[in-house]
Amino acid sequence: MMIQEAGRSYIGMLGHHCETSSIYKRTPSRDYSSMIDVEENSDLLDNSLDKETSNPSWKLSLPHVLTATISSFLFGYHLGVVNEPLERISLDLGFNGNTLAEGLVVSICLGGALIGCLLSGWIADGVGRRRAFQLCALPMIIGASMSAATNNLFGMLVGRLFVGTGLGLGPPVASLYVAEVSPAFVRGTYGAFIQIATCLGLMGALLIGIPVHKIPGWWRVCFWLSTIPAAILALAMVFCAESPHWLYKQGRIAEAEAEFERLLGAPEAKYAMSELSKADRGDDNDTVKLSELLRGRHFKGIYFFLIYLWDICECICHRYLVTGFFRLPKVMFYSRVRFAVVFIGSSLFALQQLSGINAVFYFSSTVFKSAGVPSDLANVSIGIVNLSGSIISMILMDKLGRKVLLFWSFFGMAIAMVVQATGASLLVSGLGAMYFSVGGILLFVLTFALGAGPVPGLLLPEIFPSRIRAKAMAVCMSVHWVINFFVGLLFLRLLEKLGAQLLYSIFASFCMIAVVFVKRNVVETKGKSLQEIEIALLPQD
Repeated sequence: MMIQEAGRSYIGMLGHHCETSSIYKRTPSRDYSSMIDVEENSDLLDNSLDKETSNPSWKLSLPHVLTATISSFLFGYHLGVVNEPLERISLDLGFNGNTLAEGLVVSICLGGALIGCLLSGWIADGVGRRRAFQLCALPMIIGASMSAATNNLFGMLVGRLFVGTGLGLGPPVASLYVAEVSPAFVRGTYGAFIQIATCLGLMGALLIGIPVHKIPGWWRVCFWLSTIPAAILALAMVFCAESPHWLYKQGRIAEAEAEFERLLGAPEAKYAMSELSKADRGDDNDTVKLSELLRGRHFKGIYFFLIYLWDICECICHRYLVTGFFRLPKVMFYSRVRFAVVFIGSSLFALQQLSGINAVFYFSSTVFKSAGVPSDLANVSIGIVNLSGSIISMILMDKLGRKVLLFWSFFGMAIAMVVQATGASLLVSGLGAMYFSVGGILLFVLTFALGAGPVPGLLLPEIFPSRIRAKAMAVCMSVHWVINFFVGLLFLRLLEKLGAQLLYSIFASFCMIAVVFVKRNVVETKGKSLQEIEIALLPQD
């Protein structure tokens, strides 16, 4: 709500319906009073800088982007590499039937990923994007080799922990790098490559794992094979361009311009450097502390997120639940709070996971099995649908824009969850329930891949100021890993306690909350350079 005065009269408060305020401004710490809405920010972007030069060749930056997406391929591969071989691994290593040990083999990667993700911003800012990719590849090579060679559970767990650290470091650095080296007019398309590479990694792991039940020890081959793309990533990064934005922050101006020439061409490099200097506020070399991201002007905390969710629920209903009692405290809160970029980024990743995407993946094999579909065919079907949606999003990202895809993606996911809830209800039975359940899962995965999957990782590096970009990505993606862990931990228990119909309905509600959140808080960035976006979102003097 746009609240102008904390002491506005009670009668006046009753007249306002769903007026919104969202903040993308990079506001000085001395000024906490200004508040602008998404529409105003969008106007700022539309009216930012009028670029006279033609678009640079996309071919110059493409090899660098494709090399960076190897980390995303590895991300998908290692997430899926133990799915098929887990039974054989447990037999060979002597923990067959120990569900806790089997769960640790799968989930310890998430613990390592959280560690790597939390460190990613400081590593990327400290040593640069290229070396961060190499550091990402190193634990994946070591961890995969340990897992492949081990003869006991402890060695497998240590190896998976090492791999998880690399998995956590890779995605935020990949999102940063792709956003910073891509020309503005294809940045959305290139950003979708990350999701496509992840899908290919998942499918590759599933296909490579097929012979595991026929060939003894094949699961070791699955781990050894993953060291090849990791080694390629580490070596290929030697020949890739460093992020010009990172070089500029380090004061290496001549090197930044040289890298822009490699990525965009000489004429565009001059323009990019001039835009970079305009966006520079002279504070890019200041130390960014974690406390500033979590408690400072960039983030206002989960407490206000809960208040905002309440506000969104009221707007969905087009009326206030209890007219004055719950409005008055929010008047005081909103008069002091701005929804800043790190809050918005963390909320997008939180809503992405609370939509139930991983729960769908966890439960899909059971649904397909009950429908008489073999698990191999079910996994391949989901993989194909996921890849198809990612390819479509790549085509549409720079045509329709990030916000449109994100909005309709969450809306489609809500519909898919309603379809699944219907299939789980008593309204349909037998063959009809099967069609509803299977169709709902496939529709959910498709609509997720169209926007909710690829867009947050691309959008957030675009809207974050360069000073906090790497560390803010680390914080936001850490939220992703934490909620991912708890969804995986609690899903089966909630399914048992609440039932499929109610649980899917809750996921559908989160999807609708995400729809309203995107509508009110996400600004469109397609076709704009990072410098233009940052200038447009800076406070206007």
